[in-house]
Amino acid sequence: MDTLLIEKATHGLTVTIHRPKQRNSINAQLVLDLHHLLDQAERDPICRCIVLQGESGFFCTGMDFNEVIQMNSSTTTSSLFSKKYMELLRRFTTTPKIVISLVEGQVLAGGVGIAAASDIVIGNQQAQFCLSEALWGLLPACVTPFLIRRIGYQKAYFMTLTTETLNASEAHRIGLIDKLTEQPHESLRQITLRLKRIHEETTHDLKAYFRKMWIITDAMEAEAISELDRLMMKPQVRANIKNFIEKQTFPWENGENI
Repeated sequence: MDTLLIEKATHGLTVTIHRPKQRNSINAQLVLDLHHLLDQAERDPICRCIVLQGESGFFCTGMDFNEVIQMNSSTTTSSLFSKKYMELLRRFTTTPKIVISLVEGQVLAGGVGIAAASDIVIGNQQAQFCLSEALWGLLPACVTPFLIRRIGYQKAYFMTLTTETLNASEAHRIGLIDKLTEQPHESLRQITLRLKRIHEETTHDLKAYFRKMWIITDAMEAEAISELDRLMMKPQVRANIKNFIEKQTFPWENGENI
């Protein structure tokens, strides 16, 4: 796949997000490739776990701004991207395969959603998490339902409002990292050994049951997609992103209210 490096492992698949020049940002192709990856894994009875990781100090840095500014209000590109991304996060929480995020670097914006929707997050001290959307006039609309599910309403609200970067210790304290260790690959080995004792059908039942216990609904997901689409088409938001791409200036440096 163009955006993923895939290796077979004893637990199933180890998948590396491979967009190094774009700091592992999310474009439409990455979303589609992750969907194809899930399709393949779900057809493989031997695969039990999918381990996602980044490279070069970046796990995933959110939406690819170069792709955003190519979208326009006369096309369905934005809506399709939002819908496919939201479907991806939902699939993480419903697939009978166990999704583990191995975080050893920076996680921004939509990348936080990928981690939050994972079944397990393992990280080391280099892990950092930030919801930066509000700086550009956006909101982490699709991320929010899954982030609230993982860390709670107020912590998700705080991360969104302040855009503060959380270090690994703080992310672990609030539950964004499940296992904080300086030996993440050894922790991964130990965890996957235990997970392989659980039958895949039981994993499917467990995920389905816990989804019923939570508040994420089809209507909520549709609202998240609609809000992200609306914000991405706002002229000021697009100007903020365009100025950054072309001039490397941030919105607050232009003296403009977003």
